[in-house]
Order: sequence, then structure tokens, then C-alpha cells
Amino acid sequence: MFWVITKGGPVMIPILLGSILGLAIIINKLWMLFNIRIDVQSFVNSVSASLKNGEANTALSLCSKNSRHPIAMTFKAGIEKRDLPSHEIEKVLERVGNSQIKNLEKYIGGLISIIGIEPLLGFLGTITGLIKAFMAWEKAGSNITVSALASGIYEAMITTAAGLTIAVPYYLVCNFIITRIKYTSYELSDSSMRLVELLSETKGKA
Repeated sequence: MFWVITKGGPVMIPILLGSILGLAIIINKLWMLFNIRIDVQSFVNSVSASLKNGEANTALSLCSKNSRHPIAMTFKAGIEKRDLPSHEIEKVLERVGNSQIKNLEKYIGGLISIIGIEPLLGFLGTITGLIKAFMAWEKAGSNITVSALASGIYEAMITTAAGLTIAVPYYLVCNFIITRIKYTSYELSDSSMRLVELLSETKGKA
């Protein structure tokens, strides 16, 4: 591996740094998504049942137990403000929900940039490698040998391969992360509307 990196030339340095940073972001996002996994339907049903029975404290306790999930934190904020008018509760849920989703999306832009830059750095290495090879050819003239061209060709091929090897799997994982965040956002929006309706209903009964 060290031999390959060395043969890849100086362009391999930013390629490797980008891959390390991208991997750190991927691990962070996957860890967050893994930690917030709950049965959303079961959670919403439990909270709804508690509120219908007039047990707001029990509902808040359920939210606290699942505090890592955006829906739980959003529900908690809404239930705590249950005495407000419905349109005010909606604003609270929207503000807290957006904050929770924004936290999940943190650093995603950086990961997307890395995925886009890695192949470009690889192509840059291709150009610099070919320039190096042609300079060696010009210098050697008719006495050119394969070994004289090898260094530049190695640089051209290795950097391109490295950039694409990093970008392709990172793109697939990034797509998965974004899809999961979008799904969580849809769940949050739908569940929040159900909560507003439920709080209005229980308030009316009270």
C-alpha cells in the first residue's frame, strides 16, 4: 500500500486526506442513525394512548426514554406546550423538528463535496502523471525507455484509480444516509401533525 501511495505522487496526499475525512463523517452519520433506531409507530401509539388517558407525564416519560430520536424530542417539546393554541404548537413542533433534522444533516454537505472532489483529484493526477511522462520522453529523446516513462504512467493510473475507488463506495453510502434522513423527516412531519390533532382533541374534551 505504501508503495502504491508513493508511486501515486503528491496528488495522493489530498486524495488520502479527503478519504479519511469522508470516512470520519460516514462513521459519525451511521452511528447517529443506528443510535436513533426505534419503532416509530409503536412509540407514537404509546404516546397517543397516554395523552388520550390524560397521562401527559407518562407521555413525557416515554419521550425522555427515547430522547435520541428526533420524533421523541419533537413530541416532548409539543407536549410541554400543550396548553398553547394549536397553531402555536405547530410552530413549536416545526422549529424543534427542523433543528433535529438539521443535526442529522450536519457535515453531509462536506461529504458530498469530498465525493465530488476525489475523482477530480484523480484526473488531476492523471494529467500531472502524463506531463511527467512526456517530460521524461522529451528529455531522453530517441533513447527513451519504458522505465523512464513508468513513473509518470504510474502516477496517472494510480491517482485515477484511487479517486474513483474512494468516490464510488462513498457515494453509495452517502445516498443511503440521505435517504434515511429524508425518511426520518417524513416520519417526523406526519407524526407531528397527528400530535397536533391529538392535543387539540384532548384539549377539547378537557
